[in-house]
Amino acid sequence: MDAVDRKILAELQQDGRLTVTELAARVKLSVSPCHRRVRDLERTGAIRGYRAVVDPAAVGLNFEALVFVTLRWEDSDTVAAFEQAVAAVPYVVQAQRLFGDPDYLLRVATADLAAFQRLYDQQLATLPGIQRLTSTLVMKHVVDDRPLPG
Repeated sequence: MDAVDRKILAELQQDGRLTVTELAARVKLSVSPCHRRVRDLERTGAIRGYRAVVDPAAVGLNFEALVFVTLRWEDSDTVAAFEQAVAAVPYVVQAQRLFGDPDYLLRVATADLAAFQRLYDQQLATLPGIQRLTSTLVMKHVVDDRPLPG
């Protein structure tokens, strides 16, 4: 990956709807080589996809919590069962496995506190292998969905 590829990635992270012609002009390439580079970046997985960034409040998800999960055991079967189950919970918008304690960090978006409590009691607390759940509420996003540095 060279400097031009990094410029392409930076531009597409800012605006994924750029046409190849617009992108080529911004990175100072002709259209054909720019298109070839974009396809190569997609093929190699540097570009994983394109999507719309949706405002959670616009779709009624005004409440966000971070849930820290500690598993009872960390054997491969428990980890696999937990990860498969948590991936099936649609209000978990991000899940990360961590080193140390806790084992996982879940970012959860719901309509309000009552909806979060129902999700917590009915789904999160029943996930396989859980020893402990600890939650904290998100007060404000200071840095959110920032493009990756080049």
